[in-house]
Amino acid sequence: MFIYPHINPIAFHLGPLSVHWYGLMYAVGFLGGWGLALLRARKPNSGWTSDQVSDLIFYAAMGVIVGGRAGYMLFYDLPTFLANPLSIFEIWRGGMSFHGGLLGVLIAVWLYHRKTQKAYMAIVDFIAPLVPIGLGAGRIGNFINGELWGRVTTAPWGMVYPNAGPLPRHPSELYEFLLEGVFLFIILWFYSAKPRPRMAVSGLFALCYGLFRIIGECFRQPDPQLGFIAFGWLTMGQLLSVPLVIVGIILLIIAYRKNNRQAVY
Repeated sequence: MFIYPHINPIAFHLGPLSVHWYGLMYAVGFLGGWGLALLRARKPNSGWTSDQVSDLIFYAAMGVIVGGRAGYMLFYDLPTFLANPLSIFEIWRGGMSFHGGLLGVLIAVWLYHRKTQKAYMAIVDFIAPLVPIGLGAGRIGNFINGELWGRVTTAPWGMVYPNAGPLPRHPSELYEFLLEGVFLFIILWFYSAKPRPRMAVSGLFALCYGLFRIIGECFRQPDPQLGFIAFGWLTMGQLLSVPLVIVGIILLIIAYRKNNRQAVY
């Protein structure tokens, strides 16, 4: 059994401004994704310039922040939002939804597609392998905040969290860091290293993320304001991930039936 290593959620101060580790993890995700995107853009016949990549990352970042926060308030904490609509801006408190962020990014990519006339799914395929960097960093931010802990466990690596009672729990943030961050990145990075049919990389991302999130939620304590939403075991995260699995399978089938071998990097 381990004791949670209490970490001050504030990394440092800049005058009156408090810089939180959670926000820094988002910066790590964006900067890491930007760097990897520039690396992919340097490949022969990539069809991307450094300026185009920088613009795309800006659009995606706005989609993540706006969509992620709005998605959390709508999917997970609607009563709080209705009581205090300004709480949607309190990003430093945590409370970001991947599924909302995904919708935000897809809308942002559509706007970028309209601006540049690049094929929409080609853009999504290009950006998909970069997403696990942000996902992994975000889960580390959750761990530093001491939030989203797991269910009670007797496993020897169980961890006692200061705000979760005296019983050891699964460090589910670290499980999801490995699944959604490390494993998903390895799968997508190596899969997309060679030309694939258009939509295939996006399909693999949706399928793997959906499965990994469903697995991770089996160890995570449900959000207290929601609890289990059905059957005594189904969580909101699992419910929202099921469509991703279905969409991922459909995209892969379409991609390989068309056998449209266009480079996605």
